[in-house]
Amino acid sequence: MATTKQSNNNMPNAQLHELFVDELRDILGAERQLLKGLKKMSTSAVSDSLKSAFKEHHSQTEGHIDRLKDVFKSIDLTARGKKCKAMEGLLGEADEIIESFEDNKEILDAALIAAAQKVEHYEIASYGCLVTYAKLMKHTDAEKLLSETLNEEKKTDVLLTEIAMKEANTNKAN
Repeated sequence: MATTKQSNNNMPNAQLHELFVDELRDILGAERQLLKGLKKMSTSAVSDSLKSAFKEHHSQTEGHIDRLKDVFKSIDLTARGKKCKAMEGLLGEADEIIESFEDNKEILDAALIAAAQKVEHYEIASYGCLVTYAKLMKHTDAEKLLSETLNEEKKTDVLLTEIAMKEANTNKAN
């Protein structure tokens, strides 16, 4: 993979570089796929707070894509994503949940939150690994940018849990 080689072979932990680039391409593809999934989840959600959370995360995801492009620039590569099979599977599962529970509005939001949190946990794991690789290779700019996204993903996960506990998983839903 000559296109992923960085010219400076003297960087610390250079053996991680190709893995780092491959994971960056995977998460870029995942974020692009997620944009479509978030629109569908937002449309399907019952509560206004969950609809709003999905719309907010859609906007954040657009920012995550822009940030990933900056990460690629910081390591002198063109941003290029690849199809993320994990995200494809997670979004497929979300589609199944929508189909299975769209007629049961009482639990649809709880099911959507479960699907969304599976996505968030995948993203948290992916960005966590990327931050670690960037740190080990001393890609300081990339580490900073990826850490910002990781923190936003964690906050989204917490927000979804709050909505679940206050509304979706209880009889207090609107």
